[in-house]
Amino acid sequence: MLMLRSAVLTVLLGAIHSHAMAGEAAGAVQAWLTTGDQAKLMARAPDAKFSRAAPAATVIDIDPAKRFQEIQGFGASITDASAFLIQQRMKPAQRDKLMRELFGRNPGLGMSFTRLTIGASDFSQSHYSFDDMPAGERDPELKRFSIDPHRATVLPTVKQALAINPQLKVMASPWSAPGWMKSSDSLIKGSLKPEAYDAFARYLGRYVGAMQKEGVPIFALTLQNEPHFEPADYPGMRVDPPSRAAFIGGHLGPLLAREHPGTTVFDWDHNWDEPQSPTAVLADPAAARYVSGVAWHCYAGNVAVQAQVHARFPDKDTWFTECSGGRWAMDWAKNLMFFTRTLVIDTTRGWARGVLLWNLALDEKDGPHLGGCKDCRGVVTIDSRTGEVTRNVEYYALAHASRFVLPGAQRVQSSEAAGELSNVAFRNRDGSLALVVANGAPQEQTFSVRMKGQSFRYTLPGMSVATFAWGGKP
Repeated sequence: MLMLRSAVLTVLLGAIHSHAMAGEAAGAVQAWLTTGDQAKLMARAPDAKFSRAAPAATVIDIDPAKRFQEIQGFGASITDASAFLIQQRMKPAQRDKLMRELFGRNPGLGMSFTRLTIGASDFSQSHYSFDDMPAGERDPELKRFSIDPHRATVLPTVKQALAINPQLKVMASPWSAPGWMKSSDSLIKGSLKPEAYDAFARYLGRYVGAMQKEGVPIFALTLQNEPHFEPADYPGMRVDPPSRAAFIGGHLGPLLAREHPGTTVFDWDHNWDEPQSPTAVLADPAAARYVSGVAWHCYAGNVAVQAQVHARFPDKDTWFTECSGGRWAMDWAKNLMFFTRTLVIDTTRGWARGVLLWNLALDEKDGPHLGGCKDCRGVVTIDSRTGEVTRNVEYYALAHASRFVLPGAQRVQSSEAAGELSNVAFRNRDGSLALVVANGAPQEQTFSVRMKGQSFRYTLPGMSVATFAWGGKP
């Protein structure tokens, strides 16, 4: 069954590459469908066609002249676990096929945004930083600094991704400063010591420089993953808003401006439930000078806060940088709705320029990991014994956007349809448009998409997602 599904998917992706956004008949609209019952998985559906016929009762109005944020793209994090599985549990042919499918467009999903961990996360096989010292010892001159732990797995994976898709943007986040910089003298728990601010800024700068030398430009850093959380069994570090503002404004920001002007800073990198934390940092004039945007996670709160923070600080970008599915939610159709409606549609309607899920790949045992999440799910599952790939629900939710919304696209005006229909629309630089629509109702919904006086009608099955793509004005 898996082999058949893989073969069908390869054919479908080839069809996407051959036809998507090509010069088809005037007014023709391609439709790609994923149904909650998995009967259709990114399947090409019959084309729709713009006409002047009367629209349905429910209408999604598109105005491509009203444009909002520029989109970088969609993707997932290349964690230690993901890179280990790709490099050491797949044969070269399997690895190349998967990487081209994920990051390429010939055919492929065209993922154009990813995140690396600066040192270990819970999805590592050991807990480490890039400058570990014995307990009680320090290395303020960073003589022991080295990115060698990433050479065998992470570096070759991200290098291959960049070779396949040179438009890929790479951000990076530490889960902890080296233990000797912290109040706990450990990667586990603790806060960053004020006297270590300078050393930690230089540590992050050294990382950016080392990755640049390897051919991996880091376009953005966050100074800490989830800075209000101190996990008990994997690296973490508490950094409150005054500390983040002081560190960014007085140390990291000036260092990056001086030594790595191509690398920016995102604040927060944590959940929707504490918007007052990033707004406090953005209200600090020294820090705000260097913070270009706010990064959000999904695990608490409501996505609506993205737009609220953007309204207060419209000159700052919005990014969505982490969410994971897992065995705690096993209903495929409901997961499809959450990942598409909340994490693709709502985040971008809420000004996100990029959307990242958590692990790009995990194995059949939801790992490897050391501490932390024991039942998280990757975008794909790689069988650690055979290298066989299973594409999970997250894969299809991302595909409905990543394949059709290219780097440099802009979100455009689309009316929010009534009932359980959610949507978001984008205009690519070549003038082509993509509209993602999700039907969260159990029953099918008929609607029309209207633009410049013409419309097309479509009936979307219950608990299903469609992407519509057309190559210009109808």
